[in-house]
Amino acid sequence: MAISKIAAIEHTVQLTHEWLNQLSERLDWPDTQRSYRVLRAVLQALRDWLPVNEAVHLGAQLPLLVRGVYFEGWHPAKTPVKERDLADFLARVQHSFASDPLNDPVEAVAAVFWLLDTRVSEGEINDVRGSLPHPLAELWPS
Repeated sequence: MAISKIAAIEHTVQLTHEWLNQLSERLDWPDTQRSYRVLRAVLQALRDWLPVNEAVHLGAQLPLLVRGVYFEGWHPAKTPVKERDLADFLARVQHSFASDPLNDPVEAVAAVFWLLDTRVSEGEINDVRGSLPHPLAELWPS
């Protein structure tokens, strides 16, 4: 029996690889697995810092596979998180790298924000930035 490919799945895999390659290049990391981990950690932290409706609107603009990672384990009733300062955000991201800590978590978060800025509509990015505490929003590209 021949295995046929499903175009939508092939396309989202391709897009996800593009995102990870672009992020790896931005961070100058040769390891796309590490780039995947930082993308996942930042997206999930961001999701939990946003009001529910804004989190959903952002998720709708992500490629299907990235969207699945973004919404994985989400509990909308617990968002946005109460402690929403930059230090808490960075600690949450760094927690995903307990065995191999990020040298510069601010740079890693800013790189993911840069990626989103290049891949998501300007209007949505403006809404996301406007929903975040000022110090965290400052990590977005100008």
